[in-house]
Amino acid sequence: MRKILLMVSCLVLTFAQAQHRLTLDASRKGAEIQPTMYGVFFEDINFGADGGLYAEMVQNRSFEYPQSMMGWKTFGNVAVADSCPAFSRNPHYVTMAYAGHPDRWTGMENQGYFGMGVKEGAEYCLSLYVRQHSDNAKGRIRAQMVSGRNVIVAQETISLAGKGWRQYSVTMSSPLTDANAKLRIVLETRDKIDVDHVSLMPVDNWNGLRTDLVKDLEDLKPGVFRFPGGCIVEGADTATRYQWKNTVGPAENRPLNENRWNYTSKGRAFPQYFQSLGLGFYEYFLLSEKIGAEPLPILSCGMVCQYQNKGDEVHVALDEMDPYIQDAIDLVEFANGATDTRWGAVRAKMGHPEPFNLKYIGIGNEQWGPLYPERLKMFIKALRKHCPDIKIIGSSGPKASGDRFDDGWAAMRQLDVDLVDEHYYMPPQWFLDNAARYDAYPRTGPKVFAGEYAAHDKSIKDNQPDVERNNFAAALSEAAFMTGIERNADIVLMASYAPLFAHVDGWQWRPDLIWFDNLSSVRSANWYVQMMYSTNKGTHVLPITENKAGVTGTNGLYASAVYDAGSNEYVIKMVNASYEDKDVTVDIRGAKGLRKAVVTSLHADDKASNSMSDKRAVVPVCDETDLKGNSMKLLLKARTFAVYRLSR
Repeated sequence: MRKILLMVSCLVLTFAQAQHRLTLDASRKGAEIQPTMYGVFFEDINFGADGGLYAEMVQNRSFEYPQSMMGWKTFGNVAVADSCPAFSRNPHYVTMAYAGHPDRWTGMENQGYFGMGVKEGAEYCLSLYVRQHSDNAKGRIRAQMVSGRNVIVAQETISLAGKGWRQYSVTMSSPLTDANAKLRIVLETRDKIDVDHVSLMPVDNWNGLRTDLVKDLEDLKPGVFRFPGGCIVEGADTATRYQWKNTVGPAENRPLNENRWNYTSKGRAFPQYFQSLGLGFYEYFLLSEKIGAEPLPILSCGMVCQYQNKGDEVHVALDEMDPYIQDAIDLVEFANGATDTRWGAVRAKMGHPEPFNLKYIGIGNEQWGPLYPERLKMFIKALRKHCPDIKIIGSSGPKASGDRFDDGWAAMRQLDVDLVDEHYYMPPQWFLDNAARYDAYPRTGPKVFAGEYAAHDKSIKDNQPDVERNNFAAALSEAAFMTGIERNADIVLMASYAPLFAHVDGWQWRPDLIWFDNLSSVRSANWYVQMMYSTNKGTHVLPITENKAGVTGTNGLYASAVYDAGSNEYVIKMVNASYEDKDVTVDIRGAKGLRKAVVTSLHADDKASNSMSDKRAVVPVCDETDLKGNSMKLLLKARTFAVYRLSR
């Protein structure tokens, strides 16, 4: 590794009196660290799917929003119709006819999601379905890419042939970069035509997903990928719950679903927020493979969002649960079944005959009270019978403590689920104070999935959109807390920060791990903390102690250590959450011949954050140094997270 100047944390081979003296016992390999330990959680919030990870640039491409032309501007003679549609589950389309005068136009414009981001030199594929009503018709339409300043920057003519629904496509290249472009479709002849499923995607996409956002996930090296939510799994009612069977098969015939987040945030409402489901379960499984993570789907347990619904009568009755339970069984078949099974054949037809090797499934999201366990019990019975190898994940509710949390855990133990999903969105100080949270957990029974967590700086209000909650202080507190997750790898088998994505113009919730606009993305300080853990997770826990006790925050110091069998290296993670530099000595026992230490450090001012205008305000720096003997002396700067890889 090339040596560079280390500005924030370095190894200092001196004999200064240490403020802290730690002992690392390299001979005592403890709990095995699961490959799933550090993962990611995706929910379609903050325009994370449509308008985000899903690369589709046209909003309401199939005209199925409740107001059929929402997202479109029309001119001339344009009407909505539904007679003999192209797609049975998306029955609406538009009819375009002669405007009545040679100097008038008929057409429509789509501005996408907060504009369409186009890049200079990049190519974009337009696809649409058109129907003519006569064999002799020779219609033409013109597709135009229009800049935010209303200048036509690219256009192509599409000549139509024959009657009946046919798919047409054309590629356009942008001569400029513009975050606010739009697509215009113009009828050039007097023949009446019908148009449906208008799609515009960058040619540079990965299975329909934005390549830059996929790279942001891939570089995290996550071990598990939880999808599709979150609260959207529950829905505001049973009709709007997330149904995975609606998300497979041809994208053109996946029915629209209302997003639970469209009206939820009163100060950040987006009434046009729906789910095209172009990003569906098949794509989620493909993405899991791409980023090297175990897929973890979450399914409805027959209960809708309890925050939005106060009465018990809104939930599915026990004697009506069979379709929900069958959905879970069928999902396992879709993921793992042979190609001669019903749902395995669907997967194969979509292009993936090999199984996805699904190992985990979650039932329910943040449910509480007695209605949840009595429904979960029915799922467990059926899944244990039909899919005995699948690990089942239940929920402890929406909070990190309290009566609901305790009751939830008691129910999960009684039901003998494999893992319990815990959620905590708390202030940074809570994370600092709870680094030892799992030290006292029972070592038998269900394991822990820390499925949603993030440090929330409550001093920053949602009406302060220019103040970043993804600040360094929040990220540092998470790094400190994660030493406790790692130290208790026999209890915590997986963890994921949440939420994952947020559009800078369309967020309802913050902080978020990755922010993006229509052209690019920015990795938060929290992203770098997650990356530093996931790329240095090791294979076995090693004891690192101070005065024979865990290093869990005394005077602001936190530490964990692991052995990496793959590289035969020892890894120490250390956080100095105090505002004073620390001299630290680490005595290493049971490892001989250590000669080199590679150090990766993250440090910044508490309020510092990465943004679209400054993407590298908070980034790690690296250095390496030689070691002598088995006593390592280092200077750990104030407000620093550092990872040390020790090798021979």
